Amino acid sequence: MQAAADQNDNSTPKKMSLVPVQTPADGPLFAEVNMGAEPSAPTVRATVVQASTIFYDTPATLDKAERLLDEAAGHGSQLVVFPEAFIGGYPRGSTFGVTIGNRTAKGKEEFRKYHASAIEVPGPEVDRLAAMAGKYKVFLVMGVIERDGYTLYCTVLFFDSQGHYLGKHRKVMPTALERVIWGFGDGSTIPVFDTPIGKIGAAICWENRMPLLRTAMYAKGVEIYCAPTADSRNIWQASMTHIALEGGCFVLSANQFCRRKDYPPPPEYVFSGQEEELTPDSVVCAGGSVIISPSGTVLAGPNYDGEALISADLDLGEIARAKFDFDVVGHYSRPEVLSLVVKDDPTNPVTFTSASGKAEGSQK
Repeated sequence: MQAAADQNDNSTPKKMSLVPVQTPADGPLFAEVNMGAEPSAPTVRATVVQASTIFYDTPATLDKAERLLDEAAGHGSQLVVFPEAFIGGYPRGSTFGVTIGNRTAKGKEEFRKYHASAIEVPGPEVDRLAAMAGKYKVFLVMGVIERDGYTLYCTVLFFDSQGHYLGKHRKVMPTALERVIWGFGDGSTIPVFDTPIGKIGAAICWENRMPLLRTAMYAKGVEIYCAPTADSRNIWQASMTHIALEGGCFVLSANQFCRRKDYPPPPEYVFSGQEEELTPDSVVCAGGSVIISPSGTVLAGPNYDGEALISADLDLGEIARAKFDFDVVGHYSRPEVLSLVVKDDPTNPVTFTSASGKAEGSQK
């Protein structure tokens, strides 16, 4: 920089210079900062499976699950989410012979067969699913019908990519007639698992419309929110988008795509009130599986065309960008005004106390 010369004297113009910076011999005093750089966030390839159960045939359904896992892994998927009740089946259209004050013999036999198609947790089918996850090196979220004694639960099982069973979520509130055939989960099975690909949890079908259940999951830090469902209506997409925005999380919704011929033919299996209108190729569940980002952007789907593997790459950095605007259990929570208490102890119907004084209860 130069100072202007005084025009009224003949002095030499004076130079104004910056104080020189001494550079150490071993390098600069301050490292140069590239303001355009940012830490890279991991990307996870996720797949939601849209496919039908082989009803009343659990071994064949497990074989089908393995074929689908093989295909998804071949596309580079690290996380694969299956629909509600994929193992054991969603008994769409069935009434199990129930009217208020009466159950039919045929309906009771239908329940016996449905009960026989369910799986025990833990059990051999769980071991096989774990082995599949390890074989194909994927994190697996699988919808099953769980048999605990003579009570059934609509359940989601979680497995890591090393072939380990992580745990389960039982549907806490079955919908409508589901309450006749499924038991109720409790607060002890609302897990969120911290994995190398993100924090993974699940809510099943219309549980996703329960604000307090969602809040419990957000409080556990869910980042990849799995929503196995049986709801193929267009309005379901609005719920999935809302949850992604509300929770600042990725939402992965998997539904079955089923035709009438995917269920046993009548009279073995009857779609109550619809059977006369259905052909073997009639679509009885249209899918609608979808993957949505924390900003509410649809990354893949919804698909209503048939069985499919629906995949997307999840940029986990999007979670922080979304929560900068809205963190439902953080800076936007107002706990001095609104709060939630979650009772997460198992609710056992019977507790036995041993002679040593140690409590022993049935384990769920």
